[in-house]
Amino acid sequence: MTKAEEKELKKQEKLQKEIARCEELKRYEREYESFGYICGIDEVGRGPLAGPVVAGAVILPKDCDILYINDSKKLSEKRREELYDIIMEKAVAVGIGYSSHIRIDEINILQATYEAMSEAISKLSVKPDILLNDAVTIPEVDIKQVPIIKGDAKSLSIGAASIIAKVTRDRLMIEYDKEYPGYGFASNKGYGSAAHIAAIKEIGPCEIHRRSFIKNFV
Repeated sequence: MTKAEEKELKKQEKLQKEIARCEELKRYEREYESFGYICGIDEVGRGPLAGPVVAGAVILPKDCDILYINDSKKLSEKRREELYDIIMEKAVAVGIGYSSHIRIDEINILQATYEAMSEAISKLSVKPDILLNDAVTIPEVDIKQVPIIKGDAKSLSIGAASIIAKVTRDRLMIEYDKEYPGYGFASNKGYGSAAHIAAIKEIGPCEIHRRSFIKNFV
């Protein structure tokens, strides 16, 4: 076997492995397919000191053939950006919800997360028949919900939602970095890195800091 043939064989083996992994990620989708439209829901941004929490809601087609979907934290930025475009193009429907730093301070991060998720569902162009949620049960939602612990790594739909939420929020924080320079939002995305905390202590908080999260530093 030539080196080129060997390389091609390895490439094909890798591809088959990825196809098998994605098929495994459809087990919840297969389990609940009789319900109709299945929507995956996830959020990004519960932990940062600044910026909103963002939720994604994604209904994938039944014969979804998108590869490399995973928990967004396990993917490179380049891969997430590529998948964002593919999901946006191929999904039956996508909804995105936000809860601002002000709302997080007003009602706490968990309640704000629920609000962002509810908004994401309301923005879908197709009403889902069942929700696969990453770990939580959203209050006051009249659709059947299935909370799945670490769902973004176990369900294709939730993984897709985590990618949509993560890319949306990251892009937002990069824009905020231009508006509020000095905190490193483009690189830390609002999370509490040592440099970010040092900046808060040195120059004080900016408008988008969550006051309830930074009271120990200010």
